[in-house]
Amino acid sequence: MDLIKIGKFIAELRKEQGLSQTQLGEKIGVTNKTVSRWETGTYLPPADMLLVLSEMFGVSINEMLCGKRLKDEEYKAAAEENLRFYTQSVFTVKERLEFFKKKWLKEHIAIMCCLGAVIIGLFLTGLILKQYFLTASSVLLFAVCHAWRNNAMMSYAEGKVFNEARGILKDNIK
Repeated sequence: MDLIKIGKFIAELRKEQGLSQTQLGEKIGVTNKTVSRWETGTYLPPADMLLVLSEMFGVSINEMLCGKRLKDEEYKAAAEENLRFYTQSVFTVKERLEFFKKKWLKEHIAIMCCLGAVIIGLFLTGLILKQYFLTASSVLLFAVCHAWRNNAMMSYAEGKVFNEARGILKDNIK
């Protein structure tokens, strides 16, 4: 797979649409620097972006990965080669889920620290004052906060992994 050839093809398709790198980036939700890196062959767009670009430019993903428009007789051989390459080079769904879970945790660490401090304070206050209702309430609050964190984090991660490309397509390509 020739990244430079793919990049030149993306640039050609973008120019055919009369778009600047900035305009293309805004339409698909990336920066103009990202578009530039794709067009110079620095790196390959991820699978979800290939889908978005192919829909936007009216070419197949197979053609995007070949860096040219394909004739019917070239299509099947190119599809096999591209599929073989791409399935070996992308992250698995499990790896992407783990990445987005870690990202969510980093973005919400302050909230979780504050909630933890409140729960610990409530627990210790209940023990010191021998107010067992406060102690029990802190345990219940811990369970509720843990469930919220788990649900919010998984909702975010699964949304990013499974629905991101679909949402970009619906919102930006019209």
